[in-house]
Amino acid sequence: MLFFDLFRHDPEFIEIKSGATLCKEGDSGDCMYVLIEGEAEITIAGVLFETCVPGTFMGEMAVIDGSERYSTVTAVKNCKFAVIDSKRFHFLVDESPNFAIDVMRVMAQRLRKCDQRMLASVSS
Repeated sequence: MLFFDLFRHDPEFIEIKSGATLCKEGDSGDCMYVLIEGEAEITIAGVLFETCVPGTFMGEMAVIDGSERYSTVTAVKNCKFAVIDSKRFHFLVDESPNFAIDVMRVMAQRLRKCDQRMLASVSS
């Protein structure tokens, strides 16, 4: 991610141990996260959707539209996450257009991935 350096030295972190859950499907969400250290998995309905490495962000949909969490994020290795609340998210969008474009790019990639999985399941 291009914006990874914005968060690497962030003062507000959440650290979770391997096997612990950062957030679960259906939880309310008022922030997004950027993985700073470790490895995590995003699952939807128990199905692995994405393996996250440092620089990966998650939880953006809840910050954008105030919806419940759409996925579960679980640490595969001990993890450190930067926390971006709604106020900071909007500030970053206003002040750093590249941040907004990176978020949109990843959301588009994730949407394509969902579409491909759906089409693959229909054709099999």
